[in-house]
Parts: sequence; C-alpha cells; structure tokens
Amino acid sequence: MQQEEHTQIWTKRFISLFLTNMSVFFVFYGLVTTLPLYAIGELHQTDKEAGLLLSGFLLSAIIVRPFSGKLLDVFGKKKLLLVSLIGYFICTVLYLVIHPFGLLLGLRFIQGIFFSIITTAAGSLAADIIPAKRKGAGLGYFTMSTNLAVVIGPFIGLLLIQYSSFNVLFIVMSICILAGGFCALTVNTDDLPKPASKGALIFKFNDLFERKALPIAAIASLVSFAYASVLSFLSIYAQQKGLMAIASLFYAVFAAAMLITRPYTGKLYDTKGPHYVILPGLISFAIGLVMLAFVEGAVLFLSAAIFVGFGYGAVTTSFQALAIQSTTIQRSGYATATYFTMFDLGIALGSYILGMVAVQAGYAVVYGTAAMVLGVVLIIYLLRLAKQRAHP
Repeated sequence: MQQEEHTQIWTKRFISLFLTNMSVFFVFYGLVTTLPLYAIGELHQTDKEAGLLLSGFLLSAIIVRPFSGKLLDVFGKKKLLLVSLIGYFICTVLYLVIHPFGLLLGLRFIQGIFFSIITTAAGSLAADIIPAKRKGAGLGYFTMSTNLAVVIGPFIGLLLIQYSSFNVLFIVMSICILAGGFCALTVNTDDLPKPASKGALIFKFNDLFERKALPIAAIASLVSFAYASVLSFLSIYAQQKGLMAIASLFYAVFAAAMLITRPYTGKLYDTKGPHYVILPGLISFAIGLVMLAFVEGAVLFLSAAIFVGFGYGAVTTSFQALAIQSTTIQRSGYATATYFTMFDLGIALGSYILGMVAVQAGYAVVYGTAAMVLGVVLIIYLLRLAKQRAHP
C-alpha cells in the first residue's frame, strides 16, 4: 500500500495544481482568441496593432522566465505561485476598466510577467510532486491541463462574446483565476525538497539557466518554432482555403489526439525510454505539417490535426521531462524555467520568421518550412542519441 502511494500520480495536491494550471491557461487562450476582436471591434485598432497584444505578453514572459528559477528558490515556489496568481487575477479584472490601447498593451506586458512565474512555479511543483519513476507519465498528465485549456478557453471565450459582452467575458475569466488560486492554496509543500541555501537575490548564469537542461531546451525551441506555424497562422490559412467553418474543429481534433494518446505515450516514456516517444512524435508532427501544406479539403485538414496533435503532444512533454530529469530535484525550478524560456523564444521567433515567409511565398511554404525544421530536429536528436549510446 505504501509503495502504491509512492507511485501514485493523481494525488489531491496534483489535482489541485492541475486545476490551477488549467485555469491560468484557460484565461491565456481565451484572451489570445478574443482580445484581437476586442481591440479591432471595440477599440477600433488595426489587425497589426491587435497582434501586439500577444507579442507584448510573450515578450515579458520571455524576459522574466530566466529569472524565475532563482526567484522560486529565494521566495519559495508555493508563495510565489500564490502572489503571482493574485497579480494575474488583478490584471484580468483590470480589463473591465482599462480601455486606452496603450494602457492595454502595458497591462498585457505586466500580466505576461505573472504568467511566466505562475507556469514555471506550477510546472516545477508538479515535477517535485510526481514520483521519480513516473515522471514521463506524470508530466504528460499535467500537460493535459494545458491541452484542455487550448480547446475550452477559446470555445467559452468566443461563446461569451457572441451571446453576451466582453465585460461578461472578463468577469468569467476573473472568476476562473480566483478558483485556480483557491486550488493552489490547498497544495501542501512541506515534504518537498528545499534549496540547500536560498542565498541573496543576485543573478549569475546558473541562476538564469540550468546548464544541464539547456541542450534539450534548445532542441525543444526548434519544435516550438515549427509549432508557431499552427499557433499563429492556421486561422488565416484556413480562411484562404475556404475552411474557416471548421477551423475551430481543427483545435478540437488536435487536443483530442493529444489527450487520447497521452496515457500511452507517458507509460511508453517511463517503461521503454524517451526515444520511443520522441522519434515517432517528430515524424507524426512533420507528416501533419506536410499535409497542411498540401491541404485542399476538410478531410485532409482534420487528418492533419490528428498527426500534429499526437506529434506535438508526445514531443513537447517528453522534452520537458528530459529537461527536468537532466538535473537534481533541487534544480527543477531552474530546469523548468530554462525549458519554457527556450520554448517561448522558439514561438516568438517562429511567428516572426515564418510570418515573413508567408508574405514572400505563402502559407503552404510556411508549413513546408516548419516540417523541414522538424526534420532537422530529428537529425539532431538521432545524433545526440548515438553519442549517448557510444558514451553511456
């Protein structure tokens, strides 16, 4: 019985963290989908200016993320998680009263700071709570909180503004974060490992990045670079192809593919090894992007969602687990911060560079390019695997 407790993933505190993380990403994806419509329709801004609402948010997250590992050590993971949730909640409430676009951009920048710290703290605490022998499966399950939010956030957000108003949207989002905060309060961290010495708030390289996690995080940034083609341009591409009516269905199928396969890929990661998940995941992701490059009808479009969903879910979760397992449990916060810093950077660079490709050559070339980037990732990972086997 005691052994079962030591290997159990779905404990009360894991479920609480799961719900907290889902509430944060529910608001993130809900606002990413609706705020551009708010900026254009209510604040009378251009498409380009509306796009700044995501860029400003990601910019602050990328800037702050490297510092969050040290901040978690100095102030404590749970304490900083709760403080950041309060800040995130206040920012969400302020959407009700802040209307000048310049101030809204500033609000998004500040909210991105809290988002960065929350996601690093929650991910690190989850890694600490999950039993060592079940890291792959546990982190896979934890990531399902984000996968659910990818579908639920935009769906509820668009539903609310269609049948109600933006103010109702902001109120619902605020209540959701409040609920997530209450869940975080119940997480007991007394038995979790503490840093040997908190030290002063002075930042060296080791306080910004976890060196051991950096190589795998750098590889993961190439995966997120390719994923930016889906995150940033899919709706525009679907509109060009006359598939806008089923664009939302793409994300539903995408999420379903991740959720259905996640228990199996997590178990495979723990029992067979990460390469049994990463290699087929990369191939599946690349196939899905190639299918998008040649898409003409609904069947191929939604089929691509299955391949992309399985591949993206399998690869990103496995790389995150590898990054965390590359170092000690006391450095899990730094490893998590390093992973997400590189991942966010990949999305930001991918959105910008692939956007230029789209202007010059069209979106079909964007997805072809993204697939080739995954081909490079596959080669890099195989070389890394060969090196590890040659020098175990």
